[in-house]
Amino acid sequence: MKNLKYLSYKLREDCVNIIMAGGGGHIGGDMSVMEILTDLYFRQMNISPENPEDPDRDLFILSKGHAMEAYYAVLCEKGFLKLNEVTTQFSKFGSPYIGHPNNKLPGIEMNSGSLGHGLPVSVGMALAVKMDGKPNRVYVVTGDGELAEGSNWEGAMSAAMYHLDNLVWIIDRNRLQISGGTEDVMALEDLRKKAESFGWNVLTADGNDIDELDAAFAQAKETKGRPTCIIANTIKGKGSPIMENKAGWHHHLPNETEYAAIMKDLEAGKEALTNE
Repeated sequence: MKNLKYLSYKLREDCVNIIMAGGGGHIGGDMSVMEILTDLYFRQMNISPENPEDPDRDLFILSKGHAMEAYYAVLCEKGFLKLNEVTTQFSKFGSPYIGHPNNKLPGIEMNSGSLGHGLPVSVGMALAVKMDGKPNRVYVVTGDGELAEGSNWEGAMSAAMYHLDNLVWIIDRNRLQISGGTEDVMALEDLRKKAESFGWNVLTADGNDIDELDAAFAQAKETKGRPTCIIANTIKGKGSPIMENKAGWHHHLPNETEYAAIMKDLEAGKEALTNE
């Protein structure tokens, strides 16, 4: 677990370097979702870069597709992609390494980024594998600002209707979106009660804490007869005070001074974990 915590900071560094090389990116949401992606890809999911089309593999959808830079960092570390290729080609004309998931790349199941689509599609995936009697589990990460899209709630209703206990919906609850705080733009609370009212098993966790995420994923696997929603409370821009809890960092290219400060903070985060 300590290694995964350290890895989440190393992947943040990779993510920031991808953004700097490409000239932009959704850095705030990249930082908030990193522990979620790290735990999924390095502890939870049955996936292999050696056999990316394994029919029994677990399936993952990054519905908040604008957090693609974090996803690239994880896919590279897992072995699906090459970091030097992503870093040098990200957001370049004609490159497959675009700013949202591209399912022409290995390890990516769905083109996403048009918000509100990931959860409904994951419901279809989970229903299909359940009807086929297959072992696949399906994981989907949505943003919290994304939940203003009504299609999410249609998907949530369907998942409970079909008892999709092989589906886990993770909400990156950082409470900020591009235009400000979620509770000011389109209030979500009481989010737990909302999800429960749709028939889901609802868990809460510190989404920037690998231990809490790990416990929530374990409980989700034990839950039978209904899907699980994990409300992962996170910090937008997690890893550096320059970025943390600031809506202006939803999409931002750090200048040289900001970049140096961010990398210093991330190095300090790794060092603190090493000395624990």
